[in-house]
Amino acid sequence: MSAVDLTGRVAIVTGSTAGLGARFAHVLADAGATVVVTGRRTERITEVVRAITGRGGKAHGVRLDVADPASIESCLTQVTEELGVPQILINNAGIPDAQRAHKMTPELVDAVLDTNVRGPWLMATGVASRLIAAELPGRIVNISSMAAYHYAGNGAALYSTTKAAVSRMTEALAVEWSRNFINVNAIAPGVFASEMTDGMLARVGDIAPGFPRKRIGLPEQLDSTLLYLVSDASEAVTGTVVKIDDGQLPR
Repeated sequence: MSAVDLTGRVAIVTGSTAGLGARFAHVLADAGATVVVTGRRTERITEVVRAITGRGGKAHGVRLDVADPASIESCLTQVTEELGVPQILINNAGIPDAQRAHKMTPELVDAVLDTNVRGPWLMATGVASRLIAAELPGRIVNISSMAAYHYAGNGAALYSTTKAAVSRMTEALAVEWSRNFINVNAIAPGVFASEMTDGMLARVGDIAPGFPRKRIGLPEQLDSTLLYLVSDASEAVTGTVVKIDDGQLPR
């Protein structure tokens, strides 16, 4: 059991069928939360749920496509009815664009914006509306990116733009809901090992030698920050974006 005790709290992690999202789901379950594993791949949802419950944790799977407002509403309704109002939301789901801005089709632009901006917005507002109605405090952690602050011009301009929007969304919603004791914070990782990173490295090659510490971050290096932001210890922390990049990028 983690030093942070989340027993009795329901936590939704979007995009938790693989990569950082799956790691976040395991970390929250280890801390005692009942974790809702979500994603579009039902077979992967089942695998992650089994992995968590096999270690003694509590997990439930719900299919969710954050680019689809109807899917978001269905997910939140199901979770609230079956498990109770979620007090923790990790807005992790996101997709890259991996194309030069002037070559992107309108369909790809819509897909990236819907998944990376509208989806987190609707998830956050949907959870917050339920918390406010129930007069419960809550913790929302949005996963931004160091790409919001540093863009190398490598064919991810829209992704960078959407993550800047996530950071600003975090700050604005923190103000909106501070009176309701709903804390909204964000984590902005640098380059950490994940499925998305694997795809980027396949496209641009190994970039670790260009970093001061000659390495790519490990998912477990995000654990302590995630737990802090969802715990009682961060009661007065809201509207903050925590940058975690192992000194990879210039400030």
